[in-house]
Amino acid sequence: MKHDNHDGTGIDRELHNPIEDQLIPLEPLDLSHVRSINDLVVAMSKTAFTGRQIGEAADVLEAMARDKDCFVVMTLAGAMTVAKQGLIVADLIERGIVNAIVSTGALMAHGLVEATGRSHFRYNPDVPDTELYEQGYNRVYDTLEPEQNLDDVERVMAEVLGNWDHSEVMCSYKLNHAIGGFLARRSKEQRGILKSAYEKGVPVFVPAFTDSELGLDIALHNRMREGSGRHKIRFDPFEDLEHFASTLLRQKRLGIFTIGGGVPRNWSQQFGPFIELRHRRLGENLPLKRYHYGVRICPEPVYWGGLSGSPYSEAISWGKFVPPAEGGRFGEVFVDATVGLPLIVAAVLERLGKIKSVNGKAKKEKAGARK
Repeated sequence: MKHDNHDGTGIDRELHNPIEDQLIPLEPLDLSHVRSINDLVVAMSKTAFTGRQIGEAADVLEAMARDKDCFVVMTLAGAMTVAKQGLIVADLIERGIVNAIVSTGALMAHGLVEATGRSHFRYNPDVPDTELYEQGYNRVYDTLEPEQNLDDVERVMAEVLGNWDHSEVMCSYKLNHAIGGFLARRSKEQRGILKSAYEKGVPVFVPAFTDSELGLDIALHNRMREGSGRHKIRFDPFEDLEHFASTLLRQKRLGIFTIGGGVPRNWSQQFGPFIELRHRRLGENLPLKRYHYGVRICPEPVYWGGLSGSPYSEAISWGKFVPPAEGGRFGEVFVDATVGLPLIVAAVLERLGKIKSVNGKAKKEKAGARK
């Protein structure tokens, strides 16, 4: 059907029929049909804006989990363990969906607090930060980390580091494995990221290691060793890089599940360029691998120009991701991860049939789900 154009150009235009153009219609979110978290997320995927992003991201994460040939790297930034999201990450590890973790050191340090049975607390905005300092309370937005908690973490670190053989070069994934082993032996009743990672053989990398309480603990421990005439522990971050790269090179397909941005995101994504440079500059006969799947939850907007807000399409230009035209699948959600992560993961676990029932027994896994 042709209609006159009233914009003054005098040019007729032909209005299309959206059904004939095979456009996908949106659907009202009818709460009367919602019986589970997955029902809600599926319904959100048929709406608009951030709701649709959450639904689409859940679809991509489910595809990653069901792809038996996909090795999934999860990157963590921000105060996710202080915000009590650590057990969601532990669930992903324990249920075999996440195969490697790349994190900030602070996130692992605060997770250790939880894994050793300590608590974080609500912040009272009536108490000034100067008074919090005097009382030994470290504020993270609306939450408090008592300094006493970090002293308790240091005691765990002191035992792990005290037993470290100085002849073995340390890197973050080796240290995190050792901490996880300590937790598995000493804190059997508690759950935590490093404990789950140890028990499932999932490596945990912290590329910016000295930027953390754990890094400071090692610095202090080495000063104590030096003062008592003992050999210092040598730390080599390139052992992390080489182990991460060799691990990913062995995989058929790669997926990445990113919370926030920062160093963990970039360090993980640099795998593709690292392999390409080794191939191009050093002449190594290596397959050029890139991430096939990607899910990102981060409220950082694109227009600030920083890495945390950059879309996957930008990373394609760096050779870090498979383009959608070649089969790449991505989901990006611009929302606080304390909102997006629980919704997306709960929906996917429900789809995979891995949510534990009330009596504690796991439901039977649906056909086709990745074990």
